[in-house]
Amino acid sequence: MARAQRRPFMSRTDDPNSVPLATDARGTKDLVSSLVRPEIRALSAYHVPDARGMIKLDAMENPYRLPEAVVAQWLEVLRNVELNRYPDPDAAALKKALHAAMSVPRRSALLLGNGSDELIQMVMMAIAAPRRVVLSVEPGFVMYRMLAVACGMKYIGAPLQADFSLDMPALTEAIRVHAPAVIFLAYPNNPTGNLFDAEQVHDIIAAAPGLVVIDEAYHAFAESSFMGALGEYRNLLVMRTLSKVGLAGLRLGMLAGAPPWLDELNKVRLPYNINALTQASAEFALRHQAVFDEQTHAVCEQRDALLATLADIEGIEPYPSRANFILFRVSEGGAGEVFAALQEQGVLIKNLDPAGGMLRGCLRVTVGTPEENQVFVAALRTALA
Repeated sequence: MARAQRRPFMSRTDDPNSVPLATDARGTKDLVSSLVRPEIRALSAYHVPDARGMIKLDAMENPYRLPEAVVAQWLEVLRNVELNRYPDPDAAALKKALHAAMSVPRRSALLLGNGSDELIQMVMMAIAAPRRVVLSVEPGFVMYRMLAVACGMKYIGAPLQADFSLDMPALTEAIRVHAPAVIFLAYPNNPTGNLFDAEQVHDIIAAAPGLVVIDEAYHAFAESSFMGALGEYRNLLVMRTLSKVGLAGLRLGMLAGAPPWLDELNKVRLPYNINALTQASAEFALRHQAVFDEQTHAVCEQRDALLATLADIEGIEPYPSRANFILFRVSEGGAGEVFAALQEQGVLIKNLDPAGGMLRGCLRVTVGTPEENQVFVAALRTALA
């Protein structure tokens, strides 16, 4: 007798003749509430606004694209990438290229991440334990707080001074009281753009009982770095990204430091986290470093010119910047209105006023091309009129 053929599994929603069951929304919410940690439910997801059709000056991206001739060469490189194979799990060739391009000390190792965010997460995952503390400054990079909470650690933000410089007494006291397992310092700082005093940063590293990560996401614009200090301290790591210099779409970050640290952090790295297209593209880009250096130089020139222009506009207080963006304060609490007026004119910047505290009344603009900067300034004058 012929064997009966089994009917493939079909869910109720796959069957066109079935009526979907009503979703118990309240029951789902109750289950979510019972399983998701309260501190996670209290967070807000990182929001990225829709910038379609606008001049995009909100995310600290390089405004310049690669020359068409270089793009053609890059596409030829991508033709040879075997997408049916997993990427090199160690990204050995890319690490070698980064080691040279980033002037990483010879005895230091590298760990790569899917952007700096993944590297921050790796650090916290590796050292997370009950009652351990992550310390940074406020205002600072929001992901330090978000990822600390996500990894079950306590976050402490030491306040900066009114001019956004380090408050050393406050930081020293925070280190003494909380004995942080890890300190993150952005150098230059985000979202303020200023470069902290190097001697004070050295003092923090020396005083820290745990790990210190210097986040040099904007190193290309700062002309100052702690990369050369890696051999001086047993607790120092330096983090960088290629996102700000023209490769934001690749999502590639790197962490440099002593092999014993990176060997342990590598254990929480997901396998194959740097995909084959990113590896090939980044290796290609590093062979064309001169193109990105030229673009970085242009951004720095435009930053200084834009800063001078903003300083001459009544009702605006811009802050010095060593990054590729400028933080400025709008008088009389009008940041929200100015932000909305810029959007209406097709210009998107970052509104930091909702964060409150020292950022109340503040907006942040990424340095664009000369033409984009001119449009922004004109729109800003209109918004302030």
